[in-house]
Amino acid sequence: MKNGEHNMPVPRHIAIIMDGNGRWAKKRGLPRTAGHAAGAEAFRRTANYCRSLGVEYLTVYAFSTENWKRSQEEVSGIMKLLGKYLQEALADMEKNHVRFKFFGDLSRLSPELQKLCMEAEKTSSAYHDVQVNFCLNYGGRDEIVKAAQQAAMDVQKGMIQPQDITEVLFSNYLYSKDVPDPELIIRPSGEMRTSNFLLWQSAYSEFVFMDVLWPDFQPEHLDEAIREYGRRNRRFGGV
Repeated sequence: MKNGEHNMPVPRHIAIIMDGNGRWAKKRGLPRTAGHAAGAEAFRRTANYCRSLGVEYLTVYAFSTENWKRSQEEVSGIMKLLGKYLQEALADMEKNHVRFKFFGDLSRLSPELQKLCMEAEKTSSAYHDVQVNFCLNYGGRDEIVKAAQQAAMDVQKGMIQPQDITEVLFSNYLYSKDVPDPELIIRPSGEMRTSNFLLWQSAYSEFVFMDVLWPDFQPEHLDEAIREYGRRNRRFGGV
């Protein structure tokens, strides 16, 4: 079967937990930073393939709030790779027409990286081919807590009343404001947990767990996940 020939509807929004970079490197006797470099290439080809399929939104778990616990060398390597990618993306933006958004607390990043993130969002804001949401210094619980704090502040200011807070209103306080919830969430690497990813947004998402390390993830793996998604009966709590 050729890439994309799954004869199934393509989800409007796909989210991916990019997992397995460190194990990929360890299996090859390489430093973990080499795994993250290979993972960055896997992201490039996956994002390009999603665009060719007509996916409107791609959300990727790039760096979690818990990832700061890793070694300074590994964290620095990840941030360096991200900065390199954003610089290259800015240079190719007019050609690729990818819209960038960042979910997470960027204040902990270096000023240089924060500037690149803001520049990427601003420069790409008019593009409509595909939107890539980078979850960077992101945690699902942290996102919900920050949203609740902001809603409480607005109640305190008299801007809204407690009874005004509905699911729809609360969603507007999240990083994903104006972005539809993902229909499909993919986690490669063989792990079978959500790891604090899009906790609010994934309430009715279909999860596909795959036994392939992220750097080895290919378009045919995405086709396989989409075919599995197409076989699911999505009832949204109904019969």
